[in-house]
Amino acid sequence: MSLLISIAYLIASVLVIVGIKLMNKTKDARRGNFLSAVGMLIAIAATLVQVQLVTYTEIAVCMAIGTAIGLYYAYKVEMTQIPEMVALFNGFGGLASVFVGLSDYFLRTQTLNEEMGAVIAVSIILSILIGGVTFTGSMVAFLKLNGKITGSPITFSGQHLLNLLLLLAFIGASILVYLTPADPLFVYVITGVALLLGILTVIPIGGADMPVVISLLNSYSGMAACATGFILNNNVLIVAGSLVGASGIILTQIMCKAMNRSLTNVLLGGFGQTNAATAADGPAIVIKEVGVEETAMLFDSASSVIVVPGYGMAVAQAQHVIRELMEQCEKRNIQFRFAIHPVAGRMPGHMNVLLAEANVPYDKLVEMEQINDDFANTDLVFVVGANDVVNPAARTNPASPIFGMPILNADKAKTVIVSKRSMGKGYAGIENELFGYPNCLMLFGDAKQTITKVVGEMKEM
Repeated sequence: MSLLISIAYLIASVLVIVGIKLMNKTKDARRGNFLSAVGMLIAIAATLVQVQLVTYTEIAVCMAIGTAIGLYYAYKVEMTQIPEMVALFNGFGGLASVFVGLSDYFLRTQTLNEEMGAVIAVSIILSILIGGVTFTGSMVAFLKLNGKITGSPITFSGQHLLNLLLLLAFIGASILVYLTPADPLFVYVITGVALLLGILTVIPIGGADMPVVISLLNSYSGMAACATGFILNNNVLIVAGSLVGASGIILTQIMCKAMNRSLTNVLLGGFGQTNAATAADGPAIVIKEVGVEETAMLFDSASSVIVVPGYGMAVAQAQHVIRELMEQCEKRNIQFRFAIHPVAGRMPGHMNVLLAEANVPYDKLVEMEQINDDFANTDLVFVVGANDVVNPAARTNPASPIFGMPILNADKAKTVIVSKRSMGKGYAGIENELFGYPNCLMLFGDAKQTITKVVGEMKEM
């Protein structure tokens, strides 16, 4: 039986590694997600068999309940709520690590009266710290994303000093946990401090930085799982947690680069809180509005089109009608592609998920580095619900809070049409210089409704 369990862990580890590798490409991401899920299923089953704490009937019932809950939310959650659901997943992963750390501590010190070795003690402490920060931090991110609390940075005087004092208190209490393991008081202290640090780390972060936050918290959940693996002496948890933690940090670095931020700035917290405060309003932008009929004519006469999707597309649920627009253009032999900015939306890959749901072919989704040079040779760029990621101020205005952030070069196209509900500002809280450019036209209204009308006009041409 021991040999079979080891083989099961090896197979599970390989499946998780291959799954994460496949997620590197959009067209293979679904298969990668499935393989990783199968790997974790094998690992869970092997672990439950190994510990022999429950019967096979109880295992089957628990798996059925979990599967039912997962399927229910998979069908119930709207695509605009996917970032919130990811935040919850990260949080629950962290909470599980906290519970494992606490249960192992109480089992060893209060029930079995065993001495904790240095490795076990450090693993328990790290599991509680990282898991606690991940749980409450993810809950704050969830509340910010669904509007239960403000998406603006929440700050107060002495915030960073308080975080430092709490961290020092955690270190001091952790030493006492190791020196006096029989006294549970200090375990309660480090648990409470970890949960509080998670809240204080995320509340000063603005909504514009949520993609970075989610990526970072995902990395934290992986590191918490890795620490849990050391507690349980479970190799597959160590492997999977290390992979998720490392890949999450790499993704965080990519997201930081895309937002012109440093990883140090992210890890210290409080990033994004200066955007609204430092955004200065310049001269009033003079815009040119375009109607549905003229928009349809511009599409009909173009030879190449690039669509820049943003969170506004998710809010309007316009991805399906944009696919219809793509089909109308391709019937006219118009080259049609999507330019994907790394931080478009509210989580990494948000736009890819939305467009995949609408059955947009993967080869139509092009990353920023690969498509940016093509904008200058494009007849028409259609910006749907995006704002800061196409703001030329990032290149031209050193006083702008987004100066230096890599953007999509939409302004260099022959014609730009921006679909927006109003002239509202983006998350950075500044005017978009693109809207006043001579080659830019504004198509106001709900994106789904206006694009539906554009498609209708094209069908009648």
